[in-house]
Amino acid sequence: MTFRLETDGPVATMTIDRPAKRNALSYEMWSALPGLMARVRDDEAVRVLVVRGGEHFSAGADISEFGTLRSGAEGAARYGEAVHAGARSITALGKPTIAAVTGFCIGGGCEVALACDLRVAASDARFGITPAKLGIVYGFASTKQLVDVVGPAWAKQILFTGDILDAATALRIGLVNEVHPPDALDARVGELAGTIASRAQVSVRGAKRIVERITDGGHEDDAVRALYDEAAHSAEYAEGVAAFLEKRPPRFPVFKTPSAG
Repeated sequence: MTFRLETDGPVATMTIDRPAKRNALSYEMWSALPGLMARVRDDEAVRVLVVRGGEHFSAGADISEFGTLRSGAEGAARYGEAVHAGARSITALGKPTIAAVTGFCIGGGCEVALACDLRVAASDARFGITPAKLGIVYGFASTKQLVDVVGPAWAKQILFTGDILDAATALRIGLVNEVHPPDALDARVGELAGTIASRAQVSVRGAKRIVERITDGGHEDDAVRALYDEAAHSAEYAEGVAAFLEKRPPRFPVFKTPSAG
């Protein structure tokens, strides 16, 4: 499968583990993502997911499959469906996600990073989305994520040119949230994941859903108001208020989704 999924307390880490191919993503890997995300979703102890590579985050698609699985219009469509489902499974995960970006983050690798909520990059990371070099039209959902992150003008430049951007440019245009020296990246990602995991998850997950609704053009409605009500009746709210009044750090219980009871 060439992914590794590990947990350390409330933080799960999914490592793209195909170093011989610079973590190029195969059809099999894209197809495996929904199942991996389901495991993260169903583990109530996990509060944050970190997605990382090794020397490289991911150099993009497995080029060797262009002459086989992606050959012809039907093959390309089937492959595109797997890519969309894989990326969508990360986006749809109800828990916060952080991409820890090292080395090359190109094409499909950038698609995975954009599917995450936050992107923290090493200063030597390189980014690019290159369908214009292959005669491919970038998918609607992934294009929207790019536009939401960098705006329409930069999205057009990235997609029109297929140029590779350095980490400083990625930070300037909002493609990444933070840039750090390579030897400091893991510590910062761990710190950020730990901070998010320590917060009230009813608040964190509610915020994620509301931001998504806003970027999708939605408005405050009954579904949003239900999030407010859920928080007000949660054990986390009771603990947060008690901790504030007692002037101590809150000790938030494991968050239970409504569907999990």
